[in-house]
Amino acid sequence: MKTAHQIPDAWRIPPNPAPNPTRGSHFLLAQARARPPAARAPCKLSRLRPARLPRFHATRETYRLGASQRDERRLKPHRTQKDLLDITMPPRWSLQYRLPLLACMWCLCQAQYEYLLYPHGYPEPEQDHYTPPQIPADVPRIQLRLAGEKRKHNEGRVEVYYDGQWGTVCDDDFNHHAAQVVCRELGYANAISVLPSAKYGKGEGRIWFDNVHCTGKESTLAQCGSNGIGVSDCKHSEDVGVVCSDKRIPGFRFLNSVTNNIDHLTIQVEDARIKPILASYRKRIPVTEGYVEVKDGGKWKQICDEEWTPMNSRVICGMFGFPAEKKYNARVYKMFARRKPPSYWDFSVNCTGNEAHLSSCNLGRSMLTNNTCRQGIPVVVSCVPGRAFAPTPLSGYRKAFRHEPLVRLKGGAVVGEGRVEVLKNGEWGTICDDRWNLVAATVVCRELGFGTAKEALSGGQLGQGMGPVHMNEVQCTGFEKSVTECVFIVDKDSEGCNHEEDAGVRCNVPAMGFQQRLRLSGGRNPFEGRVEVLMERNGSMVWGTVCGEGWSTMEAMVVCRQLGLGYASHAFQETWHWPGLVSADGVVMSGVRCAGTEMSLSHCLHHGEHVNCPRGGARYSAGVTCSETAPDLVLNPQVVEQTTYIEDRPMFMLQCAYEENCLASTSSSTPANSYRRLLRFSSQIHNNGQSDFKPKASRETWVWHDCHRHYHSMEVFTYYDLLSLNGSKVAEGHKASFCLEDSECDEGIEKKYECANFGEQGITVGCWDTYRHDIDCQWVDITDVKPGDYLFQIVINPNYEVAESDYTNNIVKCRTRYDGHRIWMYNCHIGGSVSGETEELFPGLLNNQVTHR
Repeated sequence: MKTAHQIPDAWRIPPNPAPNPTRGSHFLLAQARARPPAARAPCKLSRLRPARLPRFHATRETYRLGASQRDERRLKPHRTQKDLLDITMPPRWSLQYRLPLLACMWCLCQAQYEYLLYPHGYPEPEQDHYTPPQIPADVPRIQLRLAGEKRKHNEGRVEVYYDGQWGTVCDDDFNHHAAQVVCRELGYANAISVLPSAKYGKGEGRIWFDNVHCTGKESTLAQCGSNGIGVSDCKHSEDVGVVCSDKRIPGFRFLNSVTNNIDHLTIQVEDARIKPILASYRKRIPVTEGYVEVKDGGKWKQICDEEWTPMNSRVICGMFGFPAEKKYNARVYKMFARRKPPSYWDFSVNCTGNEAHLSSCNLGRSMLTNNTCRQGIPVVVSCVPGRAFAPTPLSGYRKAFRHEPLVRLKGGAVVGEGRVEVLKNGEWGTICDDRWNLVAATVVCRELGFGTAKEALSGGQLGQGMGPVHMNEVQCTGFEKSVTECVFIVDKDSEGCNHEEDAGVRCNVPAMGFQQRLRLSGGRNPFEGRVEVLMERNGSMVWGTVCGEGWSTMEAMVVCRQLGLGYASHAFQETWHWPGLVSADGVVMSGVRCAGTEMSLSHCLHHGEHVNCPRGGARYSAGVTCSETAPDLVLNPQVVEQTTYIEDRPMFMLQCAYEENCLASTSSSTPANSYRRLLRFSSQIHNNGQSDFKPKASRETWVWHDCHRHYHSMEVFTYYDLLSLNGSKVAEGHKASFCLEDSECDEGIEKKYECANFGEQGITVGCWDTYRHDIDCQWVDITDVKPGDYLFQIVINPNYEVAESDYTNNIVKCRTRYDGHRIWMYNCHIGGSVSGETEELFPGLLNNQVTHR
């Protein structure tokens, strides 16, 4: 697996002569391992094993505590029965005979499990490993980048670094195969298009490649055919550009190191960590202070602090999930360094402070010269955790900020991930992804109390927002306190920007160890299984199950988030079909109730040590199925506001509605020739998420309704409520989901769901389902309502029957005035789309948190 803080980029070393290494008076100076590029083979990342650390080390996107090499081991299904039979066996009655046979059978079963039981759509274990291609020694070492004007991070002018300077590539004969090589070399999965004739502006320097011919299978652009490096008759008006796909190669690391032109040195560091030294910091979670160590040549080494600057500490803290650094007591660490001589790394580091990762910094001078660091000590950093991760004496970890920020993340599956939204003039809006990069994304992450950005996302990858696009072409220096302080184009000048270009971020967050206290057991793949938690019982830590009683989608959301598995797709109250470990059958947690936003299941309400689970554990334990994507339903408030009217309808025409409980309770005593007054309106429900919205129940369990001649796939799909100004309910209505279909779709998207002929029900991403005002039950019965001012509220998917990436935008609220004959709706808005001060003017649900829980 790719670790979150491995250092992929090569670092450049200034042309300092490197004499023979010697031993210093206080420590043993490591011998230099720098070799010419031609003699240095690329690091085989897929063979790296996570080191056994005293605290945390990174695996995948989060941290794991104490993982062993066995956790990473994968068995391949290459053994055959014949291979097993060819083994010379001892006597059948001996234990020596039985144990190897059982072990071989287990290996075969395990290999079959890992080979066969990953359904389509789930990543296989090997996908997180990236094996660098071997580049022949005679191929020139180059480095690529994308540059130019008004571009996204995955597009731009192709620039090549060679012989100590950056240059460009001519567009002559440059085709999609060449673009594919460029994009893959930069870590993107595929190429989208080629843009000739300096579409991203004219470059500078030499034109390194001309008449490039690639097959598309080369590992580097330097392996493609051309006129020769530096041989060209082009001008910079012919500079070529490419557009790459947003999708990154899993586990990708940059291979081509920018080498020093004189010494021809290439340095690659395998990993980095903060190692706590003082006893007071060894037990703290997260680790905030300690030595900065890099892993080079399989050994952990400290960095000399003689040339270390606060900007370096800023970058280190950022890459480990902390927004800032602070001073520390250097005297204590000097005493410690004298007692235990450190093992120093051979080089110093030089960061400017706006880098997102240590790998983006330059190397300083070689520390081999003149036995330097005689007067120094190992580098120590002390980081400041964000407010969401800072423990407080009374409440433990804070779950929310005390004040409303100007920036927020929406639609993300894990903490520190989401679509970036900014608050302007009391209304939340999005940021266009034009020129969106890691520097701007890092400003957002630090502002929200996280570290630097791991990814700057574009193209609405985490779902599309609603409302205005407040900012475009954001340009930051990296030192702003807020992204609103960066240079940008205001929304009215953002021509051509829409929510398909919403920007997002994935931030580095501190290693809290939450993932190590939870696991899924018995599932067919890593994304499903029985929930098992690690709890303290009678002075020891034991694994056990969670009581399935009352288990719902909100609790499942927290589990999937804690494990880094995305969103919850289903929550199960019985898991007899997922037999876990017998030793973990005991129930250790019950009465779990989550809001859905917690970082850990232990943060939710539960019974504590006094477990109460009437049906017991084992088969009645809680389970989940997780998914990397989720739908996101959003109502269109303008449609509600524009289609509202009153209709007086005779009771004899409302028999079906009466059977479906769509009328007020007083309708039971209403004569057939009397009228009911109905508040009618249309609703338009968009799916702005990343996957289709489908009913929870399978079509075999849909209920046929004789009166309406249609199937009900959800018992309740929408709540309609009329509230008084103090938030109390005056009138209500509800609509069963008799038909979920794609009424209309955005341009280029085909309809998938249609109700006719017992068709599949659902809402496709980029489509919407319109419930017209003239449909039965598309109303609120206001026969008994007196004239006055009210609040009108619509909530979709109110019982959380179907998992979504965001529930706060499932609600629309409007101010309403009724004079006894006419009705007006105004100031309609989506829940969470306006500031907290504005929301206070609309009592009732502040978001989709239904009171029945």
